[in-house]
Amino acid sequence: MSLLTNVMDHSLDDGYAEAAARRQTEGAGGMPKTVRAKLGLAAGLVLAALVVTVGAANARLAAPVVAKERQELIDRVERETAAADKLESGVDTLRDDVSARQNEALKKQGGSGQADLVGVLSGAVAVHGPGVKLVVDDAKEATEGGDGNPRETSGFSDTGRVRDRDMQRVVNGLWESGAEAVSINGQRLTALSAIRAAGDAILVDNKPLVPPYTVLAVGDGERLSTRFQNSADGLYLNALQENYGIRTAISVEKDVQLSAAPSVIVRTAQPSTEKGTS
Repeated sequence: MSLLTNVMDHSLDDGYAEAAARRQTEGAGGMPKTVRAKLGLAAGLVLAALVVTVGAANARLAAPVVAKERQELIDRVERETAAADKLESGVDTLRDDVSARQNEALKKQGGSGQADLVGVLSGAVAVHGPGVKLVVDDAKEATEGGDGNPRETSGFSDTGRVRDRDMQRVVNGLWESGAEAVSINGQRLTALSAIRAAGDAILVDNKPLVPPYTVLAVGDGERLSTRFQNSADGLYLNALQENYGIRTAISVEKDVQLSAAPSVIVRTAQPSTEKGTS
């Protein structure tokens, strides 16, 4: 108990207490006593006030310049956006013209029926009809993988995110089950379409998509839905739902609307004019 009592009574080391008392006696802990010290303190305070005042003045003078530069950047962004919109509108006009010329050429060669069929199969024209609507979404608690890498081919990382290869299997399964036209989030798929990944984003024809991924497929709705769910790709999607929390929902629709593909230009393949020999 004597040790505890000593600690409580002498919480501050005696040496510190003596030094504090000596400084107080000598006047070292108070305001400067000499005129020179007082002048030095005053000069320091004036200098600090001057620095603060100059800084505030410079900031006030620079504010209009910063605001002007910001407005110039905003105006530039708006101009570039308007120019991009104009170019995109021009692209749409040229695309429609190319499509019309292609249809006209097909009509001359094989009639309008063949032209319409080719347009549907190639994705060059908008279509509608009965089909299915399949919504695929990330798990509710989807997170990044421990190393940030997407799911590997040999095994899944427990991220709960839909990957590009998942959507590839979904689309291929729908084609195999009898779909006649397919789109993902409004992007029409054709024989030239590609589903890829850039980090965690899924790209369809180099355009990024965000979940949920809505897949529309034109075909015999009931039959298409049943065949897809019973196919290997449908069972694969079901396994993702059960094991990783991927959310899916499929429904039969009486009429689904699919827009035309943005571009179906073929630059390499050429039609063959040679006739087969018997």
